Amino acid sequence: MYALTHAGLRRGGWVRRVESFGARPCSTALIITLSLAGCTVGPDYFREPAPVSTKFKELKGWKVATPSDQLARGPWWAPYHDPKLALLLHQVEVSNQTVAADAAAYEEARALIREAQAALFPTLTGNYTFTRTRTGPATNGTGVSTGAGALYSTTFVPQLSGSWDLDVWGKVRRQIESNASTAQADAADLDNAKLSEQAMLATAYFDLRAADSLSDLLTRTVVEYKKNLGIVQNQFNAGYSVTSGDVATARAQLENAQAQLINVGVERAQFEHSIAVLIGRPPAELTIASHDLTGSIPKIPVMLPSTLLERRPDIAAAERTMQAENALIGVAVAGYFPDITLSGLLEWIGKHPLPFNVANEVWSLGAAGSEPLFNGGLTSAQVDAARAAYWQSVANYRQTVLTAFQQVEDQLAAIRILSQQLGVQQAAVKDARTAVDVYLNQFQAGTVAFTTVVTAEVTLLADEEAELTIRQDLFLASVSLIEALGGGWDTSLLPTRDQLEKDFSLLPQLPSNPVPVLANP
Repeated sequence: MYALTHAGLRRGGWVRRVESFGARPCSTALIITLSLAGCTVGPDYFREPAPVSTKFKELKGWKVATPSDQLARGPWWAPYHDPKLALLLHQVEVSNQTVAADAAAYEEARALIREAQAALFPTLTGNYTFTRTRTGPATNGTGVSTGAGALYSTTFVPQLSGSWDLDVWGKVRRQIESNASTAQADAADLDNAKLSEQAMLATAYFDLRAADSLSDLLTRTVVEYKKNLGIVQNQFNAGYSVTSGDVATARAQLENAQAQLINVGVERAQFEHSIAVLIGRPPAELTIASHDLTGSIPKIPVMLPSTLLERRPDIAAAERTMQAENALIGVAVAGYFPDITLSGLLEWIGKHPLPFNVANEVWSLGAAGSEPLFNGGLTSAQVDAARAAYWQSVANYRQTVLTAFQQVEDQLAAIRILSQQLGVQQAAVKDARTAVDVYLNQFQAGTVAFTTVVTAEVTLLADEEAELTIRQDLFLASVSLIEALGGGWDTSLLPTRDQLEKDFSLLPQLPSNPVPVLANP
């Protein structure tokens, strides 16, 4: 421990000065200058390289079109041209509780920046002491003081004290850098939460529309099966070569289709409940009118692979976390260097409650430096831990990039293969419909058994359901591809470090006018 002090007592008739190590009053100014021009220990940040491919495997021979091949910022769901979907997705930004939690985490991270910045400034403390003293003879034998000769005095001691831990080695500045990068990562997490929750809602929405389409398909099938039952029943009543078993088969076929139709209601209700929760509403407050899953998926522009690094909020969050961990290495390295602190005291001692006309005035100025000479390797271990945490964040960043490429490739492959499958399946539905019509006519002519018609109708329904499932999967793959491409996001939407450190009013960009939830959006 080494120290520099300067103290004095005035109005009491004497002045005392103590100086250590031959220091002079100008040493305080020298230390302040050192702090302002101090170094910043620890490694400066450089983004580690990530494994980025030059092309997508699923897009052979492609090139970026200009300017339409870049996803514009803003609503990524606009290409679907579905106003109901747009209304619901907008609600995610307003009242989704997962997004609200991430917004609160971002606000907490911003507050931690201000908390770290406070360490750059001196601390000033005020104290006030009041003392009432009695000096006099002892009490008599009965325990009661006679009061004769007793003296009473009152002392007031107002006091101001301050200290300043100088950031000579940049420990506080590295902590601010780390906290600012963490806040940027939290801002990216907030945007990623919005995108993720919106993608979940869009998935539930298209699942619900697929359920509506399945319900419509089964309703039409029930109508057809009722006609078949009527034909079989009439032929049986007329004495044609139709048995009661054929009638029972037709009836069972109808009842099975009706049961399937009823069951669709379970999934549809659950999808609707999921959408309600995603927009932050109780399920009882949301009813979505039925509408089939129609049309085709929009053409989704795909960017150069390297642009994923700038257009995925989760990648941005992982990269910002790298810088935060890198800065914490500097915080740990600063533990090797001494802490230098300035301190001061101004005190008044007198018989008046205010610091005027007091008997004595005491002041002192001091500087102290401290450094652990031996701590069992604690500082070295802290530095090693900080470096290990940094390299862990590097690995997490690279894994996030690899996962992003996998997700894009997966959905590109899904869309390509499902599009081919849909074409073949639509042809199968057309052929199955022709087979049903032919066999039904032959049955009415008495040339084939009713079981042939039943088999063809079962095949037709299965093919129609498969076609619907493929179209549903295509819509879901398109949503997943947009999410994998980062929606309409890019890193320019992140708050800068200057904004985070200077603009304390910076808030997440949420809509200011929430759209009300409609009973039947």
